[in-house]
Amino acid sequence: NANEVIANVALEAMGHQKGEYQYLHPNDDVNMAQSTNDAYPTAIRLGLLLGHDTLLASLDSLIQAFAAKGKEFDHVLKMGRTQLQDAVPMTLGQEFRAFATTMGEDLARLKTLAPELLTEVNLGGTAIGTGINADPRYQALAVQRLALISGQPLVPAADLIEATSDMGAFVLFSGMLKRTAVKLSKICNDLRLLSSGPRTGINEINLPARQPGSSIMPGKVNPVIPEAVNQVAFQVIGNDLALTMAAEGGQLQLNVMEPLIAFKIFDSIRLLQRAMDMLREHCIVGITANEARCRELVEHSIGLVTALNPYIGYKNATRIAGLALESGRGVLELVREEGLLDEAMLADILRPENMIAPRLVPLKA
Repeated sequence: NANEVIANVALEAMGHQKGEYQYLHPNDDVNMAQSTNDAYPTAIRLGLLLGHDTLLASLDSLIQAFAAKGKEFDHVLKMGRTQLQDAVPMTLGQEFRAFATTMGEDLARLKTLAPELLTEVNLGGTAIGTGINADPRYQALAVQRLALISGQPLVPAADLIEATSDMGAFVLFSGMLKRTAVKLSKICNDLRLLSSGPRTGINEINLPARQPGSSIMPGKVNPVIPEAVNQVAFQVIGNDLALTMAAEGGQLQLNVMEPLIAFKIFDSIRLLQRAMDMLREHCIVGITANEARCRELVEHSIGLVTALNPYIGYKNATRIAGLALESGRGVLELVREEGLLDEAMLADILRPENMIAPRLVPLKA
């Protein structure tokens, strides 16, 4: 019991023996004007405010790692894909910058969400929010003092009965952690696909080898870091569901499921923070590009015909795509063979900067 521990520490400081409660009582003195139902929720909020900075730091470092790879791979032309089918060209740098951007959105939201959701506390509401057995001045003074000690902008809840029974702030915050986990898992799925092979897969990037991949298949190296992060994401998603059900399980003026809520939300923060550090340190910073492979896939892709469409027309583009698919020959080879475009025009169209961004197509004479 926290009250007993505090009382005994204080008694020894006063020169008394532990247990001499006639001088300082755990309930009458230490617990004066307090209840588990307002002290614990306040402590959980304060813990999240104080502890989520490590999560933000890890997320920011991961974003910087993605952005650095985006810059490093900016010149590497590759094929974009939709529905796992060839789409249109892009650069590997654009792909990694998109990873940085999507995680950056979550960083910005998490920075504002915690102060927005967690600074309003129900301290002073005592048992159910009516403030029974508390001095009328207690709530404002206690919250003001706690804000000063903690350095957090804590404010008294406007409706203490609502603040004691409702777990909505935790549901929203956990939902944001889930969103980050979902994005992180999707990125790891992409990394696994892009590194697949090495001979029979996409093989556009190399992930750092971290351990032998198989006891029966010599030389096989598995994407173990992204796979581990996937599993962390699944756990965070599960934590969010458990927390949601615990929040829903409250009855009348108190939610007795708050211990599970606290455990799940702190567990999600811890798991995400460690997973992001692991992904950055043991995977992202060591990724290399297979530039020749990326270029080869672009040049042999049927999707390249999309870049030629404004110049040779939709009918010709569709016909060339069909011929390429049937014959196994390249789009460029067929365009050259039929004389649809000269080499100078092809070279201009196929310049990376002309295929990866909007471009004004010259009018036909």
